[in-house]
Amino acid sequence: MIRPLAYLTAVLAVAVCGLLPLFSMLLQAFTSDGSLSLAALEGVLDSPRQWRLLGNSLALAASSASLAAAAGVPLGLLLARTDLPGRRLLSMIFALPLLVPPYVMAVAWLDLLAPDGPVAPLVPAGLLDRLLFGGGGPVLVLGTIYLPIPMVLTMAYSRGVDPRLEEAARLVCSWPRTAAAVTVPLIMPALLFSWLLVFILALGEFSVPALFRLDVFSAESFTLFSAMYDFKAATVQSLPLAAFALLFILLEGLVMSPARGRFVSAPLSGRAGLLTMELGRYRLPALAAVMAGALILVLMPVGGLALKAVGSGLLVQALFSSWPSLVRSLTYGAAGASLLTAAGFFIGCMVRQRDLPGWRLADLMCLFLFALPGTVLGIGLISLWNHPSTSLIYGSFIMVLMGYLASYTALAERIILAQLVQIPDSMDEAARAAGASWARRLAFITVPLSSRGIAAAWLVGFLFCMRDTDITMLVYPPGQETMPVRIFTLMANGAPDFIAALCMLMLAAVVVPASILWMLMGTAARGKWQQMS
Repeated sequence: MIRPLAYLTAVLAVAVCGLLPLFSMLLQAFTSDGSLSLAALEGVLDSPRQWRLLGNSLALAASSASLAAAAGVPLGLLLARTDLPGRRLLSMIFALPLLVPPYVMAVAWLDLLAPDGPVAPLVPAGLLDRLLFGGGGPVLVLGTIYLPIPMVLTMAYSRGVDPRLEEAARLVCSWPRTAAAVTVPLIMPALLFSWLLVFILALGEFSVPALFRLDVFSAESFTLFSAMYDFKAATVQSLPLAAFALLFILLEGLVMSPARGRFVSAPLSGRAGLLTMELGRYRLPALAAVMAGALILVLMPVGGLALKAVGSGLLVQALFSSWPSLVRSLTYGAAGASLLTAAGFFIGCMVRQRDLPGWRLADLMCLFLFALPGTVLGIGLISLWNHPSTSLIYGSFIMVLMGYLASYTALAERIILAQLVQIPDSMDEAARAAGASWARRLAFITVPLSSRGIAAAWLVGFLFCMRDTDITMLVYPPGQETMPVRIFTLMANGAPDFIAALCMLMLAAVVVPASILWMLMGTAARGKWQQMS
């Protein structure tokens, strides 16, 4: 009885925080005087502007996903399966843009490529403006930000390929042909999923296109609600984004179903038992190419932002003026990560065991809410809780935590599930035969053996909650803005040097605790696994 209750509680918590607000939003938008009315649908995509917005959004998302995949897939193979020096450090460098709010990287690139920036003398006058503000700028920034997604998925799934297949191929062909004929085809579902994931994330992003003055659908919905207070119009503008989120989970099932069960035997000890692709005389050229990519895509824009912040001498002033927002971000991030890790753990256990009805629907619900743009979730939360009877909830930080729980539980669930499937069923069966209750099996078998996944899920949840802008900007209590919201609202009329200083503080606020927590939790979890094994 305890086990179904725990699973049901986790599922209901996510549903109340995510699905119920969406239902409330749709109900208010499509009812009039207590009866159903579809009048709000009139005008959806019936004007050239609406189709232009949709076209811009789709083109931006597809281009960003293609750029991220084109760079991330070969990079992931090099970092995971070759003898390239400095793989761990290079992985951390390329992952850096994903740790901060997207607009931070946009600011860094705009400063680097500004008319008075260091790159301007190297290119013809006016060319940078045409490239940056003609659509190339947002594609470059979003492609760089989401590059770690295909990179990490390629690294993870390539380590799950049966080494015997690669050994057989190596008897008759070289490593490049082995990778092209064996490794890449086997992990193709994961590569397609990474493209879809980047596509849906870029489709819902509005801060980066706004900085590059590119009109997209997500920005239109946000503006209609936050600036014009037109709730029904904002809801209707959100429908195409919600439709793409539904399409995403359908495609995810088609793409990933052939891969489920194929990679679950990936070695727990990282690279143990894997074949290493020896680069030979191409080792140094490959290292030079990867380092050049890291320099151009990450270190130059971030380094330029850091130099601007340090050179202005405003770091201390920025810290003293924004420390309440910084502390609030850390607090909200830690609380949100704890909630979504708990929910993700129980939903992951439910999906792993597959012995309770509705496990697949729970998994799809989490994935759908993750694919849904944060602006849509934020509008839904406001429509549900903005009433006199629920003012205590609406005017508190609980709104922010509910948004985090709805949007990011899928991350924790998938990370923990990947660890749970590696625990042998025989351990749980032996404990059950000995008379151990579900709670004792959970406490002494499941949790210790999945501690690395739990630690990683908490850390990833913390990072995504820390960097969140879309949801937080709509639902945070008055006067209780987080650091990402504070920076974004100051961009309209704040001094560029002061904005650069705030961005560097935001970067440090994410990277420093993330590095410390990752080392501490990773060391503890590895020690526990070694003791249990």
